Amino acid sequence: MDTVFIRDLRIDTIIGIYDWEREVRQTVSLDLEMSADIRKAAETDDIQYALNYKSVAKRLIAFIEGSEFLLVETMAEEVCRIVREEFDVAWVKLRLCKPGALRGARDVGLIIERGEKP
Repeated sequence: MDTVFIRDLRIDTIIGIYDWEREVRQTVSLDLEMSADIRKAAETDDIQYALNYKSVAKRLIAFIEGSEFLLVETMAEEVCRIVREEFDVAWVKLRLCKPGALRGARDVGLIIERGEKP
């Protein structure tokens, strides 16, 4: 199994349970690891056989910017669902951070894995 990754994809969105969080956009940061078999893309040097990380990033940016979540848990599940279903990814690991959410901490968040590693 090969892994395609995206690190520190920063997206502004409405996220949080407090009233003030519902009125101001906050930045979330995503780290993604996605299973992929890169051999055919490498052999042919053709993007159509690759897991196109630009397409994944553009889709997630559009989705998250247009969404409003109360919980990072819900956002994380939806992000993993999109990656797995729309990009035919068998396994994804997501680290979702909410920088500045907790005084004294650089960021908080969660790490989830969905699917089976090939």
